[in-house]
Amino acid sequence: MKFYVIGDVTVDHLYHLNKLPRPGEEVTPLRSSMKPGGAGGTIAVTLARLGHTVTLAACVGDDPFADYALSRVRESGVGEAAIQRSTDHLTSTITLMQTADGQRTMISDGAANRQLDPSKLKKKDVEASDALIVNAYSLIEGPQREFTLQAVEYARSAKKPVPIFIDLGTGAVNKVGTGLREEALNSDYLTLNQHELQALTGTRSISAALKQLGEAGAQKVVVKVGKMGSIIWTPTETELVDAVPPEGAVVDSTGAGDTFTATFAHAILSGGSMAESARAANAAGALAATGFGAQEHPITAADLAVAVPKAKKK
Repeated sequence: MKFYVIGDVTVDHLYHLNKLPRPGEEVTPLRSSMKPGGAGGTIAVTLARLGHTVTLAACVGDDPFADYALSRVRESGVGEAAIQRSTDHLTSTITLMQTADGQRTMISDGAANRQLDPSKLKKKDVEASDALIVNAYSLIEGPQREFTLQAVEYARSAKKPVPIFIDLGTGAVNKVGTGLREEALNSDYLTLNQHELQALTGTRSISAALKQLGEAGAQKVVVKVGKMGSIIWTPTETELVDAVPPEGAVVDSTGAGDTFTATFAHAILSGGSMAESARAANAAGALAATGFGAQEHPITAADLAVAVPKAKKK
């Protein structure tokens, strides 16, 4: 399958702590690392490792961090024809602090990512894809937003319409809130977590939020609910798909949601039902969290073949 992915690539500075520091407090991390990351990069890398042909549209700076941010993208064989470089903006970075009990906070700089030039978007590349995957950070602001909206229009108007997967992100929803609802509804498949769902709809419960999205025209929604797994929703069904505990300890949730989204799209295009695809995505997201860094634990088709039957027997 051919995937066209639009999203951020970043350099992630990760700090694992006993507790998040108070203002003015200095703490020593249990572990610190620098890893390539970004939702777009992680989705693209996951799809490539699952055996697909992937084109990634992203923008990096003309600086030393650029090659590092793209290192896993290159190792995985992701196509770089749509990667742009900005001479005026630095490669995007994220500083993330998290504790063992799940608390996390971050500093995120959109930087070069937001400068993705829409004049360089090639219509034929979108139309030739079997699916378009968009991360909501690409819909926040700047030229990157225009690039993304144009790509969505190309996918919609193609002679053979290209399915659109839109994945929300906490930072994007926190910044724009319900302002992303129109764009989110312009998807064939919408993936998001519980916080993002409620922020997108301005509601206080999953059921109320899904009801609102359904009334607004949503067709297929997947809600990531952490240790519980995920909820699949269509106008005719709602189902909780149980989590798949990984082999090994969960050490870092960075990128797990992006791995989930990529694997869900992989499974759907491979002929899986919503429930089957969510189950595979649950397994992949859990496996990704057993390695440090968003792109450090490779998820392969062989991994899924082992993990998913285990889930079906429970």
